[in-house]
Order: sequence, then C-alpha cells, then structure tokens
Amino acid sequence: MMKNNSPKHNNEKYEVRDTQSIELLKELHILTRDGKMNQDSRRKLKQVFHLVQFIEPIINDISQQQQRFNLVDFGAGKSYLGFLLYDLVAKHLVHPFQIIGIELRDDLVQYSKKLAQQIHFEHMLFYQLNTQEALVSPDLPQQIDIVTALHACNTATDDAIDFALHRNVPHIVIVPCCQAELAGLLKENKSQVLKNNYFSALWKFPIHTREFGSHLTNVMRCLFLESCGYEVTVTELVGWEHSMKNELIIAKKLQSSNKSQKASEQLKHLLLEFNLESLAPRFKINL
Repeated sequence: MMKNNSPKHNNEKYEVRDTQSIELLKELHILTRDGKMNQDSRRKLKQVFHLVQFIEPIINDISQQQQRFNLVDFGAGKSYLGFLLYDLVAKHLVHPFQIIGIELRDDLVQYSKKLAQQIHFEHMLFYQLNTQEALVSPDLPQQIDIVTALHACNTATDDAIDFALHRNVPHIVIVPCCQAELAGLLKENKSQVLKNNYFSALWKFPIHTREFGSHLTNVMRCLFLESCGYEVTVTELVGWEHSMKNELIIAKKLQSSNKSQKASEQLKHLLLEFNLESLAPRFKINL
C-alpha cells in the first residue's frame, strides 16, 4: 500500500541558515544580489527546506552504515537540488557524500561545473548523458545509493526510475512534472474507453482529462515500483498554494516484499482498462 506521510510545518519559519553559502543562494535567486529576501524568495526557500526534510533522514541513515556513498540527480538542469543538498546536508557530514548531476544540455552541465568550482563544492560532479549512456557510463560509480529527480518533465521521470532500477539503487526520490504522454494516449484511445459509460465523464472537460492522465501516470509509477520490490511513500512536497506539480514519491528497496505480485496485477488491470497496452513494456508487464 502506498503511504501518505506528510509532516506538518505550518508554524515553522523558513530563514537562511548561518552555515549556508550566501554566494550560492544569490546564484540560485533565493537571495537578491544585495543579500535580501522577498516573498518569492521565502516561497522558494520553504520548498527547498521541505524537500530536504524528506531526503536528509535517508542520507543520515546511509551515512551511519557506510563512509562513502553516491547520490545521482537525474535530469538535473542547473542542479538546483544537488547544490542545496550539498549546502544543507553533505558539507556537514564527516565524510561528505558525492552528488552527481546528469543532464542532457551541455550548457547547463558547464554552468554547474563552473559554479561548483567557484563556491568550492568539491564533491560534486556533472555529466552530459542521456538515459542509455548513463546506464553504461564508466564515469558513474558502480554503487549508487540514491537517485533523485526534481520536476523531471514528462517521460524523464520514467527514465530516472528506469536508471535506478537498472542500477539496483536502494532509494529513489522523485517529484514528477508535466505528464503529457499518458494524457495523449488516453485521448487517442478515447473511443474504446468510452464504451464504459462510467468513465465517459473523465473526457467531458479537457482539464479533467489532463489532470486524470497526470494522476494515473503517477499511480502506475508507484505500482511499478512496488512490483519491483520497493516500499512507496507518496506525499505533497509543499502546500498547493505554491505549486500544482506537487507530488513527492519516495521509494525504498526492501529485502523482500509480499506486495510485488499484487501491485503487478493492479498495474496490469489499469493498462487493460484504459487501453494503454502500448505502455506494458515500460512497466515490464506481460499482457
């Protein structure tokens, strides 16, 4: 069963910590160039602290078991998440863990490399790789302990999951975004699905169809992770007033799971019910 485990932070103040890099916060536009904060800055900082509060316990648990470990931020963009995890968590550990950003755009990779050197974040690496290249790249460490993907658009989230599964990564933390692919398939197969009158209302208004497609995508991703032996937790990243792309999926690999077969069957039925058989290979389902 997918858990919902959202902590309450309604009364918590989000302020820059004394140990944070002011230079980094200015570069990420959390602080203005004169070092001040506005309302937008506080909103950004709240999102960052909230996300870190979910990832930091995972990092602390790993650090107690091993001195060296690696986090890969998939589809890193400007490595916003990686830099802030380093600033808030990694640099305070006795043995700082390595954060590796993987990104398709070379200009963003070069930007991140330059910034890491500029602010002396020594345990950060950045590579221009696509999914297939990342699976076999000799530049990446053999052991990867955490994979993150923050607002990885459309199928990039699935690429991050695929990478994590191929590399047998024990912890996955993703915030999906812009799941347009499944909404397109639902529209394409509309005539078949509408044979069931109970579902016809889902296509009455385009906004409902789009949001349903997004929701169904994430439900299937969670079932897929469970079918692969992960314990899955789903919660909101921040309040809905800040972002509609707000779902946080955390998965932890279990030694054994009695939910795998049930999750696989549920996923199979969803694919069949909504005529999404073309997605079966992605989710390793035999129809």
